[in-house]
Amino acid sequence: MSFILSPPASTAGFRLEAFDTIGSTNATALERARAGDPGRLWVVSSKQETGRGRRGRVWSTPEGNLAATLLLVNCCPLPQAATLGFVAGLALGDALEACLPAAGRIAIGADGGGDRQARSRFELKWPNDVLAGGAKLAGILLESTMLEGGGFAVAIGIGVNVVAHPAELPYPATSLAALGAGCDARTLFLALSDAWLAAERIWDAGRGLDAVRRTWLGRAAGLGSEVAVRVDGEVVRGVFETIDAECRFVVRDRHGKQWKIAAGDVHFGVIASAAAT
Repeated sequence: MSFILSPPASTAGFRLEAFDTIGSTNATALERARAGDPGRLWVVSSKQETGRGRRGRVWSTPEGNLAATLLLVNCCPLPQAATLGFVAGLALGDALEACLPAAGRIAIGADGGGDRQARSRFELKWPNDVLAGGAKLAGILLESTMLEGGGFAVAIGIGVNVVAHPAELPYPATSLAALGAGCDARTLFLALSDAWLAAERIWDAGRGLDAVRRTWLGRAAGLGSEVAVRVDGEVVRGVFETIDAECRFVVRDRHGKQWKIAAGDVHFGVIASAAAT
């Protein structure tokens, strides 16, 4: 499969390294950084053999799905780098909408089926997933490394279920093919490389984080609903109120206490009771 960058991305100085098959796009990107790559490099493949998600979980990328990593080097103050996952979520949501307007309106219903209400939304699940009809369609993983001589590199990994999704998971998952969309990995990446430019411009090396936060909340899955979050072995239950200025997940429990959570596994609604226990 032949991947290409959008013309605006090429003009903006982004580069592309594409593979038919790869072990891990994140690992390869960080290897390039340690070898002196200046960043703004996309590492892309339609088959990834040793990909991983958060907390070391396996992320399967069979032939035809999309595995893409953007390598950035010294792109912002180090504390701001953790917010790049939210930028990636916005860019990927925009890319999906650009490729799949019909699928977004017709195929994606609240139950994952064919709700015919106009719903041109791919929802963003804190901190790093993209959902379609409540099912996981894509995941985002940030990894970083410190570089010799100072500075750091961050790999923004994006995996999308294009033609297939894993079965027998503890949560629902889906793919673009299952949603009836004809978009392939090449087309989606082309749109993603273009959409990244606008999202990165808003983010502005962290200076525009509040605008990113507000836009992200406009697409947030489960906002205002009952949630359960597993944090360090403890389950916090309550209502998802917002994400704060530091992009922490804010939950208010039934006693009125507000929890600000920096990392954890989130479950919504009915699933919250069962999945987080």
